[in-house]
Amino acid sequence: MMNTTLKKTLKYVSMTGFAWFAANTLSNIAFAKDATGVGAKPNAQMQAVLDELQKLGPKPLETLTAAEARKQPTPADAVKALLKKKQNMSMDPKPEEVGKVENKRIEGPSGSIDIRVYTPKGSGPFPVIVYYHGGGWVIADLDTYDSSPRALVNATNAVVVSSHYRQGPEHKFPAAHDDALAAYKWTLEHTKELNGDSKHIAVVGESAGGNLAASVSILAREHRMPMPIYQVLVYPIAGYNFETPSYIENAKAKPLSRDAMKWFFTQYLNSPAEGKNHLISLVSERDLKGLPPTTVITDQIDPLRSEGKEYADKLEAAGVKVRYKNYDGVTHEFFGMGAVIDKAKQAQHFAAEGLKEAFAEAK
Repeated sequence: MMNTTLKKTLKYVSMTGFAWFAANTLSNIAFAKDATGVGAKPNAQMQAVLDELQKLGPKPLETLTAAEARKQPTPADAVKALLKKKQNMSMDPKPEEVGKVENKRIEGPSGSIDIRVYTPKGSGPFPVIVYYHGGGWVIADLDTYDSSPRALVNATNAVVVSSHYRQGPEHKFPAAHDDALAAYKWTLEHTKELNGDSKHIAVVGESAGGNLAASVSILAREHRMPMPIYQVLVYPIAGYNFETPSYIENAKAKPLSRDAMKWFFTQYLNSPAEGKNHLISLVSERDLKGLPPTTVITDQIDPLRSEGKEYADKLEAAGVKVRYKNYDGVTHEFFGMGAVIDKAKQAQHFAAEGLKEAFAEAK
């Protein structure tokens, strides 16, 4: 028979072993939940947009050709559908009003580039923002991203030059980046024509456009051009690492998933090796000193959240003045949804604060 001490020892081992098993089992269950790629839940306003988007029947981008993907319903379409429903309208709701809107074509490094110039009400001269739309360098255009420039015009009292660019897979890297720089250079040379002030020029971009805006600042420095006095990077593509915390947490997020991001890179890059280029993976840029003061905006339900925060941290470590804010409960693409999402309005206001401060300080 076992003595009392041995019995107590075995009982203790049994209990602690069970505790270890239970703790690890619970941990594995929790990890399995995270590993599904379904992160935080959208707030009610964001969910309403996602519900409308789902009703429009978009297919996963990674199952489509680029030509097919460009015909898919967009989050902007979902916002319009939601507004029509809320306002009981038969026609599309009118966009936010600005002083004047003009479509132009400018010469780029390989043909013409479509731009759209939004001008505030008033006499000017105004500060100028060069804005780059999102779409993974593959899809979307000036119409898809019409609401953000309008909101920026009214929030900052600045002229906004919204620039399109060549897209993959027809035009591979660095085509979009070259066009983005060309649009910035054109703006520098035509500020008087725009009723703008050449000493007050900033860049703003969303997603792939955020990457382009950041790249323009880097390229302007490399080419010894006048740099923007400020940059706003809204959930920018800033890395080429699909294993960051936000990529794992939001692998199956909507409207942007990890598979969709891999598809975008495949369409635009000539090879995976280009993913490490400093204009694609901004976080790999070794010298960030001297770049413009920056606002970085990220959102919780987004594969790109981690790299956006990492780039903000690296800029700050290099001595760049940085304003950073993450918005919980919303997804990629939320920024231009001020008509239906309160946090979009807050993010637009946050972006405008940094821009107006820079415009006021510039001489």
